[in-house]
Amino acid sequence: MITVLAVEDLEEGNSKGIEINNRYLFAVKKDHQLFLYWNRCPHLGTPLVWEEDRFLDADGALIQCSTHGALFKIDDGECLVGPCQGKHLQPVPFSIENGLVMVADELLQPPALS
Repeated sequence: MITVLAVEDLEEGNSKGIEINNRYLFAVKKDHQLFLYWNRCPHLGTPLVWEEDRFLDADGALIQCSTHGALFKIDDGECLVGPCQGKHLQPVPFSIENGLVMVADELLQPPALS
């Protein structure tokens, strides 16, 4: 298992980019739940981040792609608006152990774009 983040390092309503061995993920904490996704849009595979640790729209209600402005639901990654409408961000399965977000080594291979 690889530690990707300490839960306390991410404040409610915020997002955070994570880099592990040249693989890029991001986390969002909303309604005291943590969500972890690959940092790439399902449309072109481009990074979603606007600037460091900024993945959310101005209201903090949706994830927003920096390339085309596509909007995604935080809880399941579904694209609501944009060129990838109906597709989903790719989640990264994780567990929380002693306040640390952990991912199994074998899960740190991004799946192919659909």
